This record gives sequence, structure tokens and C-alpha cells, in this order.
Amino acid sequence: MIKVAVNGYGTIGKRVADAVSSQKDMEIIGVSKTKPSAEALVAVQRGYPLYIADMSKKDSFEKAGIPVAGSIEDMLKKADIVVDGTPGGVGAANKTFYEKAGVKAIWQGGEKHEIAEFSFNAHANYRDAIGRQFVRVVSCNTTGLCRVIKAMDDAFGVMKVRAVMVRRGADPHVIKKGPIDAIVLDPPTIPSHHGPDVNTVLPHIDIVTMAMIVPATQMHMHAITIELKKEGSRDEVLAVMQKHNRIGLIKPETTIRSSAELKEYVMDIGRPRADLWENGIFEASVNMVGKELFLFQAIHQEADVVVENIDAIRAMMGEVSDPETSIRMTNEAMQFTAL
Repeated sequence: MIKVAVNGYGTIGKRVADAVSSQKDMEIIGVSKTKPSAEALVAVQRGYPLYIADMSKKDSFEKAGIPVAGSIEDMLKKADIVVDGTPGGVGAANKTFYEKAGVKAIWQGGEKHEIAEFSFNAHANYRDAIGRQFVRVVSCNTTGLCRVIKAMDDAFGVMKVRAVMVRRGADPHVIKKGPIDAIVLDPPTIPSHHGPDVNTVLPHIDIVTMAMIVPATQMHMHAITIELKKEGSRDEVLAVMQKHNRIGLIKPETTIRSSAELKEYVMDIGRPRADLWENGIFEASVNMVGKELFLFQAIHQEADVVVENIDAIRAMMGEVSDPETSIRMTNEAMQFTAL
């Protein structure tokens, strides 16, 4: 069994912990929090040993009915690999601890590529991650872009990509961030960071991205144009998407036209936390004009990287050498049924 620690039991960390727990070849040996909270209580209820960064705060946890298993250093001693789920920018400071502990580590897309010198997407470069000590799983938007671009590149070849990201303002539980009544260019310069981030995984792709933030919390929405090297029909493109195990086609007959309706649908079909682990591509939007492919896709910022973390763990530990085998194992364990 692969012994996994999650440093930072927050939006991503709690989902990764649950995903790890569902896998037959992995186990959670501990999670961490910096202060008593509802998430810390849930971690204990789920049977995850809770570790803390500052042992002087142990009494405050225990007064809240949250037993403390030890320090983060204690947790790392028991782990084969740690998934860093701390806020963007914080994870970089943790690298020294991981090096000292001699433990493998995975960071999220909020950290820069340079932290691990390797950015991961299961469909694009799984084999290159085998045996690595450090890996960065790219952000939710970059993950969504990489999946569809790689699929089209494998099937038809990709000349160039132009994409606009309409980004949610904050995660649903975040109450201190805006915008409240504005559309914010993020950034006002072009390209946004998403294109260069895609190139850390797919360096040969000509991609330019633009991004803005809107007053919404449910999901991001992408408007994508991909120029293919060889012409393909709409049916051929849809067939590639249909076969992909992390692309979901939202059928026109569902009448879903928004991120809110899609989130409600995912909740109704019984997904944990109403999580959309795959790209949600609106089938009605998929269109070919010559060699240009057009589409809209919804990206659930809290969820799509979770399954990528699981595959990164397997690759780094050298347990499974074939990416499709790991992807299938991850999906099946999480009861990842099609949309």
C-alpha cells in the first residue's frame, strides 16, 4: 500500500484524501490543518489522523474536540509521498521540509512550474513522471485545456489553439473575495498564464489564452478554437471525445446551458460534493469550420485536478507504468460514471 499524507486539508486536500481512501493500492496516513475548523472536524469523523504545523496550538484543537496525532514532521515520517494542498505560494516554503524528510511530494497548480521542474497531466506525460521525487499537478484550467488539446493532437494533430477562460470569482465557500458587480480582466495583458502553463506539459503546442473573472462561484467556462493539422468531421471529433475517459459530453437533450445547471445535474446523479472530475464539453457547441474546431467546456475548479493527483502518486511511486491502467483504476475506484 502507498502511504499518502495530505498537507493542507482544504478545497483540494480534502477531495484528494477521499480519493486516495477509495483506491485499493493507497491509504491516508494523515492530513494537516493549521487551526480548528469544520474541515478539521470532518477529517476526524472520516478517520483521518490529524497533524498540525504548530504544536503550541494543540490545546485549541483538543478543546474543540479534535484530537491531534502529532506534528507535520511526525506525519511525513510515516509517508511515502505527500500531496501539498496548501494555498498557492505557501507550498514552495514546504519543499525544504519534504527534502529533509526524504519524502516524495506533489504540488498543485498554484505553485510555479519551477518548484518541481515537472508539470503533470495523466494523459499527456504520465510515463515521464515515473520515479520522480517532485511533481506539480497543473491547475484546473490547464488540466482541462491539456486533456482536450492532447486528445485532438493525437487524433488529428494541432496547429494552434486560441482560448478564452471565463473564470469564477472564488470558490463557493470563500466569502471575502469579489468581484461582486464587475467583470475583471485577469490579467489585462495577453496571454494569460494558462497558455504558458499548457506549454510546461505540451511544449510543442502553439497556444494563446485570454482570461477574465466574473461574479460566479460554480465553475470556469472556456471558449476554445483549435486549428487541426488534418481535417476531421464533427462526428469524428465527437467520437474522440466520447471515447476519452476524462471528457464528458453534455447532451443537448439535457437542456443544460449553464454552469449552475451542470452543477445541479452532477449533484442529482450522486457525485460526491457534486464534483465534476472530467471536462464538461457542451456537445451542441462542438463545430468544425474547415480545419478549425470550436467548443465550450465547463471546468470544475475544485475537482478536475483530484484524479490527476491520484495518477501522479502511482507514477511517482512506480507502481503502475501504463497511464491508461492507472486512469482506469482511479476512475473505477471513484465510481466515475459518464455524464
